[in-house]
Amino acid sequence: MDALREWLATTPMAQGMDPELLTGLAMLTFASLVLVGVALAAMIFIWCERKIAGYMQSRYGPMYTGRFHGWLQSIADGVKLLLKEDIWPANADKLLFRIGPLLVFTGAFLGYAVLPFSPTWVGANLDIGLLYAFAASSLVVTGVLAAGWGSNNKWSLFGAMRGAAQVVSYEIPLGLAVLPIVMSVGTLNLSQLIIAQQGYIWNWHVFNPIFFFAFFLYLISSLAEVNRLPFDLPETESELVSGYHTEYTGMKFAFFFLGEYADMFVVSAIAVTVFLGGWYTGIPAVDNFVHPAVVFIGKSVLLVMVQIWLRWTLPRLRVDQLMFVCWKVFIPATLGLVFLYGLSRVILR
Repeated sequence: MDALREWLATTPMAQGMDPELLTGLAMLTFASLVLVGVALAAMIFIWCERKIAGYMQSRYGPMYTGRFHGWLQSIADGVKLLLKEDIWPANADKLLFRIGPLLVFTGAFLGYAVLPFSPTWVGANLDIGLLYAFAASSLVVTGVLAAGWGSNNKWSLFGAMRGAAQVVSYEIPLGLAVLPIVMSVGTLNLSQLIIAQQGYIWNWHVFNPIFFFAFFLYLISSLAEVNRLPFDLPETESELVSGYHTEYTGMKFAFFFLGEYADMFVVSAIAVTVFLGGWYTGIPAVDNFVHPAVVFIGKSVLLVMVQIWLRWTLPRLRVDQLMFVCWKVFIPATLGLVFLYGLSRVILR
């Protein structure tokens, strides 16, 4: 952000501009760039999801619809959502119905402010960046509840209640899974967590046995956090029509989609930061030739592809199974990892 502000200060339009106004302009520019990137990434991820599903299920439509390998289909869907009529349920709570999609997208969008794409490409290098990212993602729950209640639809309300219970529950093992690494490095700063893994690939946290299990628990919990299969109970089409999405059309519906894919990238980027070496390739000689942002984004996209792959592989859990896995398996397991790592630090001191 500082570098962007300094660059804007050199432009003719910024000559003599108030410093606070210049800072606001830099923040607006950064947010606009990220917003455009999120929209483009969502289109690409949707295209990838169609392609992966097509290959896994021998469906030929995604190969041919939309010209070469179906790349025009995502653009057509975006144009369709822009042009669709914005329908309001007659008895909906207008305020909650309107702000629900915005809160869901905002909760995912805020996380990009602290993602360290490279040593210099980071919006806000906060000392509590990891805590901020988890706190920002919690805003999604508020949007889900607002959408479910504001729609005045029983299926939407059921989906919202499921979503709130699921996300609030799985935030606990999600946070506990990264706690051993925070104990090891001694910071919540995302850039410092990456720097602690510099050097060869075996310096990555995931190659520590305790941290490897923490990574596995984080990865599964992140699927529940972003409502992906096998944890898509808030929007089960076979049970709840479309859950809290049911009454939404047009761009409001598109905001839910953008929020989901934006959140998928955020949780993947945090996993890359904490466990998988961040912007390091694991080969110091290669790090000198490859831009750090390319490595960071590439690793994050690969984890997004894993989430898409799991969607078309695993069956959906029941609600009771979902909560059992969280409260009876994941939370005790992550607490055990925290205790085990703390005990090892005391013994090996």
